[in-house]
Amino acid sequence: MNQHENQPAPRAGRLSGRRALVTGGASGIGEACARAFAAAGAHVTVADVNGAAAAELAEQIGGTVWEVDLSDTAALETLALDTDILVNNAGIQRIAPIEEFVPDTWRLIHRIMLESPFLLIRAALPGMYERGFGRIINVSSVHGLRASAFKSAYVAAKHGMEGLSKVTALEGGPHGVTSNCINPSYVRTPLVEKQVAEQARVHGIDESEVIAKIMLTESAIKRLVEPHEVASLATWLATNDAGMVTGASYTMDGGWSAR
Repeated sequence: MNQHENQPAPRAGRLSGRRALVTGGASGIGEACARAFAAAGAHVTVADVNGAAAAELAEQIGGTVWEVDLSDTAALETLALDTDILVNNAGIQRIAPIEEFVPDTWRLIHRIMLESPFLLIRAALPGMYERGFGRIINVSSVHGLRASAFKSAYVAAKHGMEGLSKVTALEGGPHGVTSNCINPSYVRTPLVEKQVAEQARVHGIDESEVIAKIMLTESAIKRLVEPHEVASLATWLATNDAGMVTGASYTMDGGWSAR
């Protein structure tokens, strides 16, 4: 079965006439958001470092492709973005104890997951302010609210995204722009699948034990989050119905952060 066949379709037309930009849009949560936004009537720009995958998805949903390396933050400093909805989703993960964490890798994670969202928001706000409408949707994580060992760069970047989102909400509010975070626990994506071997190594357990013993140990609901569940919330946050929702962090973590 195609992974998209059993996903609920967003109500047609909820985002008609809107333009959306989704970073990391060619796979995982980003792909799910791109498909959901397109199904709701938006024109979607799929932004991804993998240009071929982004182009394939853009063709499927009638969107536009933007091949971009978000780690090259200097190239984003003079950018101007004309979009109604910006989804900051792109991210990577590296797992290691602090004393073994490679400094350049720590900086890379922060460029992709904190500095580039700042620069994209900075590039999008003038047009949003001019039109009196904008939606900034930041795909954060339960790790934006809680910490886990061996993830110093990722946890720090997601905590930073939480603060950036709140400041954007305060500044954007008078101009019709909202900014919110979505905070899922482990989502069934290639990014999470790639973590299994690293998690097994640093915790000294077998790879077959990682999901149950590491990824789901804090959740009351013992399963991974599905990408389309995140996309469903992102779609609602992009609509007019969510106009009074800003500066918020929406957990989707199976009860992890209730502890």
